[in-house]
Amino acid sequence: MRFTSILALATGAVLCASAVLAQEHQHGDMPEMQHGDMPGMQHGSDDDMGMAHPMLGVFGPYVMSREASGTSWQPDSTPNEGIHLMADDWMLMFHGYVNGVYDRQTGPRGDDKAFSSSMAMAMAQRPLGSGTLGLRAMLSLDPLMGRNGYPLLLATGETADGQTHLVDRQHPHDFFMELATSYSLPLSDNSSVFGYFGYPGEPALGPPAFMHRFSGMDSPEAPITHHWLDSTHITFGVATLGYVYDKWKIEGSSFTGREPNQFRWDFDEAKFDSGSGRLTFNATPNWSMQASYGWLHSPEQLDPDRNEHRITTSATYNKPFADNNWASTFAWGRRIDQPGNTLDGFLLESAVTLAERHTFFGRIERVDEDELFDQSAPFAGKPFSVNKGSVGYIYDIPLAEHLKLGLGGLGSVIVLPDHDVRSSYGGDRFSYMAFMRLKIF
Repeated sequence: MRFTSILALATGAVLCASAVLAQEHQHGDMPEMQHGDMPGMQHGSDDDMGMAHPMLGVFGPYVMSREASGTSWQPDSTPNEGIHLMADDWMLMFHGYVNGVYDRQTGPRGDDKAFSSSMAMAMAQRPLGSGTLGLRAMLSLDPLMGRNGYPLLLATGETADGQTHLVDRQHPHDFFMELATSYSLPLSDNSSVFGYFGYPGEPALGPPAFMHRFSGMDSPEAPITHHWLDSTHITFGVATLGYVYDKWKIEGSSFTGREPNQFRWDFDEAKFDSGSGRLTFNATPNWSMQASYGWLHSPEQLDPDRNEHRITTSATYNKPFADNNWASTFAWGRRIDQPGNTLDGFLLESAVTLAERHTFFGRIERVDEDELFDQSAPFAGKPFSVNKGSVGYIYDIPLAEHLKLGLGGLGSVIVLPDHDVRSSYGGDRFSYMAFMRLKIF
């Protein structure tokens, strides 16, 4: 009953938003843009679309399909899903999904759970003076899944109850995932400067967050490399300044190093005690590469005396072809804990969508973990290299012009080369998820 009520609530929120938008469109208050008016609404670069005046991004003079979560970039050719509308000088975009998931993680450290995950996002931009004003809001009903999140073997990081470390479980996201504003000022036809402020928001650190990467967004499970690559995507207090020149972007952020606490419905204190920098290069319309460094002050609530240096690099490739799309990301992240260990995480993920109905996705990860055992274990704090591979499939059924229902499943295998870890988990393990997804696209 609890799962049914959660799913009904989240589904109702998405459907209500869709109904309101449809009603406004019918009344003519916010006429919907034609398919070719928005870059990224169809596959390919600006030249492929043949658009004389493409709609530009909020941070600079480039196609808006380049922009991903926070201030991060993705390949220009990435599909730009969502409902796009115009209202006077405002350009608006709405996007969202809700997943209903049955999760089964096997073995002595596994568990099973039925839960719902969700995200609703609204973006708005308009000319202001000589530049562009941007607004963004992103919300989630993940707190309804409870403080212990959902079972996910090998996942570590954060606390969901304020008392224990989450191990072999993924934490729920906060209700407020992003509330941000930005302003960009063009310097020439191919350059700009911009400022971004989020409370919460995402600093200039790592690749786009996993639920926004086209190569990984269809999987209902979080990567176990999340806290090596993109865990700062919900940060309560972010200020970023950046400079764009053609295919290059350099930016720096001041932000709060502490991860969200166990109270997932409110706002945490903004301290601006950490910093990061990122360099991004979109070599061609199908490629985006970034390298970033961050210093995080006291990120873990239960280990307040530990600081972290984080280094990440990633490359994302997107290939549109006919009515299909193929997206892949390779990423490496290094955590240097002080005091603590130096830990590496590697990720390779890919997703292929065929005829807008069939999506095949997969992910391979290798992570150095030192949080799998509590302080009572004889090898607590010792790093172990663990491996995970996942494959999945979704079949989408169109329900309305901008609404589709997806039915899918995934299976995962974890490989544990060290004897101590294998004994604790009962050997290599298999897990699976069955899910359905309602998505505004």
